[in-house]
Amino acid sequence: MSDARQAIQAAEEAGAAEHAPAALRNAKRLLTSAERKLQRQAYSSARADAREARQHAAEALRSSRRFEP
Repeated sequence: MSDARQAIQAAEEAGAAEHAPAALRNAKRLLTSAERKLQRQAYSSARADAREARQHAAEALRSSRRFEP
């Protein structure tokens, strides 16, 4: 889950809130879901959500980098 958190942070720092809001929103939603599932000890499902959150954050980061000078 820490990979997902770091990916989200990188995307935010790159301006994803402006340039890729849907992907960033999906990443955050999936990370929240993963954290809740972890608390319920649904480890496999939590891992899957965290992995997907990281993928959405990476997409947001790639989209944001297209707008860098």
